[in-house]
Amino acid sequence: MDNFNILLTSSGRRSYLVQYFRDALNGKGFVHASNSEWSSALEVADKAVITPLIYSDTYIDFIFDYCIKNKIGAIVSLFDVDLPILALSKKRFQEAGISVIVSDYEVTQICNDKWKSFSFLNAHQINTPKTYIELDKVLNDLNDKIIDYPLIIKPRWGMGSIFVYRVENEQELRVLYSKVKREINGNYLKYESQVDPERTVVIQEFIDGQEYGMNVINNFQKQYVATFIIKKTEMRAGETYSAKTQKNDILDQTGRKIGNSLGHTTSLDIDCIVNNDVPYIIDMNCRIGGVYPFIHLTGINLPKAIINWIKGEEALNELSNYKSNVEGYKDLVIHASTKKLRNFQ
Repeated sequence: MDNFNILLTSSGRRSYLVQYFRDALNGKGFVHASNSEWSSALEVADKAVITPLIYSDTYIDFIFDYCIKNKIGAIVSLFDVDLPILALSKKRFQEAGISVIVSDYEVTQICNDKWKSFSFLNAHQINTPKTYIELDKVLNDLNDKIIDYPLIIKPRWGMGSIFVYRVENEQELRVLYSKVKREINGNYLKYESQVDPERTVVIQEFIDGQEYGMNVINNFQKQYVATFIIKKTEMRAGETYSAKTQKNDILDQTGRKIGNSLGHTTSLDIDCIVNNDVPYIIDMNCRIGGVYPFIHLTGINLPKAIINWIKGEEALNELSNYKSNVEGYKDLVIHASTKKLRNFQ
């Protein structure tokens, strides 16, 4: 396999991941990027394509035809909504010789659905905030002093910290519960929410403490490989803007337990809060997420590891020599649009 082309779907603003994969290919293949509208990742990709919306009946056919036409060897999705759609179509792509680097459908459901995440973590005795999907149950537990304010209210199938609110009293709870339901119905989150349209909002106990990010890596056989950890030092709109890599035995053990129990493929991005040395898992995303860029700064090279695994090779060097106390910052980069000059579909 001298030359190898890879497609990053739903690539959005993750232009840095396009560059990471381009560096990993080292000139022996092209990085293609797709999205449902023009974005910065498409600006920097070797080749770019605009796709139908993920929930369109034509989406998978479009991706499949594009891969055949452009001799794509593997697909890596960068967006939570994309994951289950691709997971259900793995066999079709694999029969055409195209690797789909996505966790199994059941895993995508556990990660995308915060109620299923809570149930999974509870079943495996992994600490996570107490979570509700029924307003009456929350109100009863508040009256019985089982939980107390403040609470966090958010979409059950949410991502990117959109429509997340802190609740301080019953009036806010009732008002914001209704508000989040309305916001979901007016947003793309409504598609996944159709699974259980009466229970689209989750309410969680508030955990106060230091925020961490964990990148738990499994190989293609769903076997645990490593946990990489960052201490978050600045957040903006739910995204980590600055962080420092750390080694932490408690979080490392937690990552290992989750990786072995969940059985995801490649990258699992986890948000965690530590309170009195006890880690509480807040969110799980079974894709390359916002934690990874800070890990990449230390010399860890997951894109190269993924390419090696696709080729049937080991990835020991790419996932070793992790360094702690490496501090990183995200930045804003302006791209002059080239879409009218680019040859894209």
